[in-house]
Amino acid sequence: MRPPYPSLPAALLAAALSFPTLCAHAVTPVTLDQAMAHPDWIGTPVEAAWWSWDSKSAYYKQKRAGSPLRDTFVAGPAARKIGEAELANVDAPALVYNRERTRAVMLRNGDLFERDLKSGALTQITRNTTAAADPQYSSDGRSVQFRVGHDWFSWSRAERLVAPLALPRAMKDPAAAPDDDYLRALQLRLIATLKRQKDERDATRAQTEAERRADATRAPAPIYLGEKIVIDASALSPDGRWLLLATSPKASENGRVGKLPRYVTESGYEEFDDQRERVGRNLPLAQTLKLVDLRTGTLRDIPLDALPGIATDPLAAMRAARKLEPVKGNRAARLDDDEGNGIAWSGDGAQVAVSIRAVDNKDRWIAAVDLAAARLKPLHRLTDKAWINNSYNEFGWLPDHRTLWFLSEETGYSHLYTLGPDGRQRALTSGQWEATQVTWNSDGSAAWVMCNRRTPGEYEVCAVSPKDGGVREVTRLDGGVEEFALSPDQRRLLVRWSASYVPAQVAIVPAAGGEAVKLTDTRSAEFKAREWIAPQIVAVPSTHGAAPVWAKLYRPATLEPGRKYPVVMFVHGAGYLQNVSKRYPVYFREQMFHNLLVEKGYIVLDMDYRASKGYGRDWRTAIYRQMGHPELEDYVDGARWLAANHQGDIDKVGIYGGSYGGFLTFMALMREPELFKAGAALRPVTDWTSYNHGYTANILNTPDLDPEAYKVSSPIEYADRLKGHLLIAHGMVDDNVFYQDSVRMAQRLIELKKDHWELASYPLERHAYVQPESWYDQYRRIYQLFERTLK
Repeated sequence: MRPPYPSLPAALLAAALSFPTLCAHAVTPVTLDQAMAHPDWIGTPVEAAWWSWDSKSAYYKQKRAGSPLRDTFVAGPAARKIGEAELANVDAPALVYNRERTRAVMLRNGDLFERDLKSGALTQITRNTTAAADPQYSSDGRSVQFRVGHDWFSWSRAERLVAPLALPRAMKDPAAAPDDDYLRALQLRLIATLKRQKDERDATRAQTEAERRADATRAPAPIYLGEKIVIDASALSPDGRWLLLATSPKASENGRVGKLPRYVTESGYEEFDDQRERVGRNLPLAQTLKLVDLRTGTLRDIPLDALPGIATDPLAAMRAARKLEPVKGNRAARLDDDEGNGIAWSGDGAQVAVSIRAVDNKDRWIAAVDLAAARLKPLHRLTDKAWINNSYNEFGWLPDHRTLWFLSEETGYSHLYTLGPDGRQRALTSGQWEATQVTWNSDGSAAWVMCNRRTPGEYEVCAVSPKDGGVREVTRLDGGVEEFALSPDQRRLLVRWSASYVPAQVAIVPAAGGEAVKLTDTRSAEFKAREWIAPQIVAVPSTHGAAPVWAKLYRPATLEPGRKYPVVMFVHGAGYLQNVSKRYPVYFREQMFHNLLVEKGYIVLDMDYRASKGYGRDWRTAIYRQMGHPELEDYVDGARWLAANHQGDIDKVGIYGGSYGGFLTFMALMREPELFKAGAALRPVTDWTSYNHGYTANILNTPDLDPEAYKVSSPIEYADRLKGHLLIAHGMVDDNVFYQDSVRMAQRLIELKKDHWELASYPLERHAYVQPESWYDQYRRIYQLFERTLK
């Protein structure tokens, strides 16, 4: 039954004629209280958008103003909230199609449904308390396969029956022979009754297993893998023949877990939570790939020896210099994704590829599995003396079941490649830009990717032709694309886009390119009525051999002749993140704060320093073993560029930022104390030995192996150089960068008898602040710091 929504083409025509212009109208300047208020006053953004099964409707999710609840809407000239009674017939965002594209399965609320794409009929397959995952069609299209935990099931459309296909168990086989024991052997030799009872049990068990295998109506026996491992990932071949597993040993603790204290609690007592280990503690464990033949029950390990370079330690020299034990045999390696996305089966079940990453993150391999021999056949190797990108690792099979596609940074930028059955690798995209978010059409004749070809911060959708390698932009929005989805009929793209002062909205664009039809504008009237400073996207020259450093400049439209303006420099967080783009910034509050600073007589520069996302491999890895050094050079260049070109006062430079931005603020005040007169370090890392493994070990290796990298990269080592005015602000229940980081720095500054610094603590805030009162208090302190030190 089709939902009673208006057909989208008519709705789109009306929307195209009536959609409001997204320009601002001049009213009063923003106040600090307004900028730090709950963001609902801006208008809640579109959080997710997806197509209906028939391509005639577009749905989206939006948060209710003043509430944490989300509603589902159908897009159109007047968006309509879908009632609770209608939700049972609404499609989920991700549909999985059969080969003929006559049916599709989807997960909704953890349950599995199938949609008949001819009639629109929706059939519920599961209704469980444990969520299903990874639905796929069997190679013959007659059934739907899915997993619950790591148990795999099949739903037969003809029989309307859910049956188990594979039941792996990380436990000892209860029927397995016990370990050798002298007393047991003696008992069986001497006591005939015990021997007879054992033989009878063994015979009964063997007969039961033989009957189970011969009887198609019986569930398969569990697959016992042993009690000394855990199952990390599993993937079933669509033909139902093979199960591929990734397992690891049960972890052993070799490092203390952090304790997070809470002082302001409902109970009135102090409470403590266990949190992450520090870098270098409890290293990720090596995985073993296991292949199960479900027809015979045969279980075989797949050795990693065939992976080129797996037995060569790229850190051997460093290990030897530290007199550490050398790596013996193969380096530890794991699937690229423990959720199962590191395994890709072809649609017919005849081919499987795995993406494997060395635990030291210096290598990533894509390999096929020879199913008959249970061994790997290497297809592609990406190696990096610094570290392999954690993103841009998508791969899969084209509909011919023989051609592999994948993303690789081998040229220094993420691009799309195919590898044919003849072993020939082809680059479908190239250049000094990045291809991400790959979407293929049903026959593999075209792909769409996110691209930033014009400038690193301008994101559009590009169409790619595998036939001739042609690449062309198919969107041209007055902002930036956040994500996109190809319609089921493959004729249009549903695009979530945003702009500097426009939170994420929805538009539709022809898949071949053309005019965008904007379907939503969820901004409040109050927010749209304000006039904002459009950030100028500028390229700051580097004096250190880097490419130009892209930045956002906030300044008055006209500078007063002869006047020098105090400078505030903003540092985005996360290290590997991009903020200089035409999209709506993660730092939207900070953007409003920058408007306020310009009103008060400052100029502001927000830079995508080296290590930021979107600029390719060399930019990303420039900080290897020297965090806080290339980035600081970029900010010094930025300050001098402002003085030379925009009347910036080089004697009045301040800096601020949170997380990585707080870390770099410390480095600026402590390593360039003559230039940076004041700074606010928010939720900052002060010592990288206290941060997590996954992020830090990529960049600095581990503290036992590379202590010098940690020493030169940690602000606490430079605390004695502090001269300027410093504000430290930190949430006390921060479970990302622990509050302890700021407390240790405070004690260091006390012992050094430093002046002109303060620590502001926020008892109820985590890493990302939530409460408007905390936001206001923090930015009041930042504003007052700059007012008294830079004016």
